[in-house]
Amino acid sequence: MLVRYRYRINPTGAQRQALARACGCARVVYNDALAERRRAYQAVERISDTEVQHRVITRAKRTPERAWLSEVASVALVQACQDARRAHRNWADSRTGKRKGRRVGHPRFRTKHGRQSIRLTRNGFAVRGSKLHLAKAGQVGVRWSRELPSAPSRLPMVPRTAGIDLGLVWLATIAASDGAIEAIANPRHLRAAERALARAQRRLRRRQMGSKSRAKARRRVAVAHRKVRNQRADYHHKLALRLIRENQTIAVEDLAVAGLARTRLAKSVHDAGWGTFLRLLEAKAAQYGRRVVKIGRWVPTSQTCSACGHRDGPKALGIRVWACPTLQDGSRPGR
Repeated sequence: MLVRYRYRINPTGAQRQALARACGCARVVYNDALAERRRAYQAVERISDTEVQHRVITRAKRTPERAWLSEVASVALVQACQDARRAHRNWADSRTGKRKGRRVGHPRFRTKHGRQSIRLTRNGFAVRGSKLHLAKAGQVGVRWSRELPSAPSRLPMVPRTAGIDLGLVWLATIAASDGAIEAIANPRHLRAAERALARAQRRLRRRQMGSKSRAKARRRVAVAHRKVRNQRADYHHKLALRLIRENQTIAVEDLAVAGLARTRLAKSVHDAGWGTFLRLLEAKAAQYGRRVVKIGRWVPTSQTCSACGHRDGPKALGIRVWACPTLQDGSRPGR
């Protein structure tokens, strides 16, 4: 499996300009490639990936309007073209039913506002000691928080298994095979930051359109939202890794998060981040040699005895523990 690591870089002023120029050129190439594929689709014209890349990169560099594309690394432009191809293909496959899961909307053009990024292959960067060499940018300092590369390692097997029930009051209630039951609190990061977010958004609303003060206020709002996102991601990463280390097999319910996010509890569901937590749990299980089992949402687990498998019928929500009638002594409760 592929593992992604994030590092903070310390570019100089000139390198910042070079990276910003590369991001801008990659955005233009992405939009040009997307427009070319949209035009070919509407005209019912078959166009190859090579032809699209030739039109929006190679041929475009020879024109006065796109001559500045030659100032950045070509690998960043090629990857932007590949990103447009993948976005358009995902939409087409989702439209025809070839792609499973939620429907994918038509790809949108990128704007210069918001976070900018580029993708580089091995031809566009190299690690030399403690420095990172980027094409057309030179040696960039990096804060190495961990060694690179770091090969995924398998954890030693443990006899413990656990089942997880996700919720809003408690983020996760864990019942393990050794009899231990643990309730993980839901930190509600967004709820805790609502006052600060509301204050920053009120300041943004009072600023004049197009002014520098409005741009600063907009960045403050973005920083506040990013802080909430980082807090939630950090909490999910640490919890998922702890559960993977402690258990060999983990059973979770296959929740319909998209459906629950359309109810009156949508804000709380998004704040809990169930989908992201389950995705991290599966990724870390694959990385460390563990197993995650998804239980169907329609499986009547609360009606089935954990000892003999007897199904005792529907139960009221107030009943949390019941005794299985098929057991002779009735001392082992079904759960």
